[in-house]
Amino acid sequence: MTTNFEKTGATSGRLTFSIDQETVKQGLDTTFKKVQKTLNVPGFRKGRVPRKMFNQMYGEAALYEDTLNDLLPEAYSKAVEEAGIEPVAQPNIDIESVEKGQDWKLIAEVTLKPEVELGEYKGLEVTKQDREVTDEAVEKNLETRRENLAELTVKEDAAEEGDTVVIDFEGFNDGVAFEGGKGENHSLELGSNSFIPGFEEQLIGVKAGEEKEVTVTFPEEYQAEDLAGKEAVFNVKVHEVKSKELPELDDEFAKDADEDVETLDELKAKIRKNLEEGRENSANDARDDEAIRKAVMNAKIEEIPHEMAHDEVHRQMDMFLNNLQQQGISPEMYYQMTNSSESDLHKQFEGEAEFNVRTNLVLEAIVEAENLAADDEDIEKEIKDLAAQYNMPEEQVRSVLSPDLLVKDISLKKAIDVITSTAKETLEPADSEDAAE
Repeated sequence: MTTNFEKTGATSGRLTFSIDQETVKQGLDTTFKKVQKTLNVPGFRKGRVPRKMFNQMYGEAALYEDTLNDLLPEAYSKAVEEAGIEPVAQPNIDIESVEKGQDWKLIAEVTLKPEVELGEYKGLEVTKQDREVTDEAVEKNLETRRENLAELTVKEDAAEEGDTVVIDFEGFNDGVAFEGGKGENHSLELGSNSFIPGFEEQLIGVKAGEEKEVTVTFPEEYQAEDLAGKEAVFNVKVHEVKSKELPELDDEFAKDADEDVETLDELKAKIRKNLEEGRENSANDARDDEAIRKAVMNAKIEEIPHEMAHDEVHRQMDMFLNNLQQQGISPEMYYQMTNSSESDLHKQFEGEAEFNVRTNLVLEAIVEAENLAADDEDIEKEIKDLAAQYNMPEEQVRSVLSPDLLVKDISLKKAIDVITSTAKETLEPADSEDAAE
């Protein structure tokens, strides 16, 4: 095989290669045998037409297209290997010449994996993260638990913010009832902001048995386009007004809130510990994300091919939709619920697609620079971790993930660790004024 590669741009090139005469001859023979079985020619039994007769009737060139389609994948793959290039998309292939008795010559316009010039990626200075859990945070969590255990009791007095009213309602636009604007025995917590803006505020002061007319204006971005920005009148009947009765903060409350504790002090200690663990994890994630972003931005990549960004968008979309389907939500249901389309979802993932591609390229370059690799012990640990994470048998994980994929994933994780384990929290957080500037 004769192969020549010429770079035509930062991520593009022209690969010229050939398929030798002997390979072409064998390919034509194979194609003819396939075609021969389908031929009906007077004077010959089906499938018995001689090659010479076929060439006289149709010409040998009639076999060229199918033969080229059969030979091209392997020929292109060998040419890529000989040229030592790494294409990242399907090539555009043109025929230079396919003449009888000669090597077939082809030209492939290829898109290449970008070259990465690494910058600083070790010992990066990142922002100091706040890991402190305050007494106020513990008390706030405690109050949330208290709210969750609150009981609603019927009251005779007027409704106040925070109370729950049980109501019937029906909405009208220009005197005509509209779809979805009616409800019966609906429990509404005043101040929860779960209804149209302005609705709940107008029910403060009502009592059980009263009727009230509530006038609101639908937001301009309201999902029902026929109501967006329009005024509506709701006829509301109040059945009950209920107030919250919060439990006393004592040991009995603690036991109700968490069966693993006996006292309020134990509950507070457990809450603090959980908050500290969560704060630590969040701080570490923020530190790691900043370090990775800095390592990526420090690297020089001249150009990201459109094809790579496009593939990343569709990879993210597939992951997102697969996760929804596992929850019983089809793509069609999602688009209907969100009043969106596949095109909208595509745009949603476009923003980070190029950066994700850059990140992967930088990590791959670090793997090569640091000579990182996954050994058998790493692979076995990864399989065990994935099996535990997804509650799958280890053999099933092995059957789903190829060794090459496992090795690549582990190597990339090691590259991430090189960046994050050496990052230093030395930079002071920017205050609100600096951030605004």
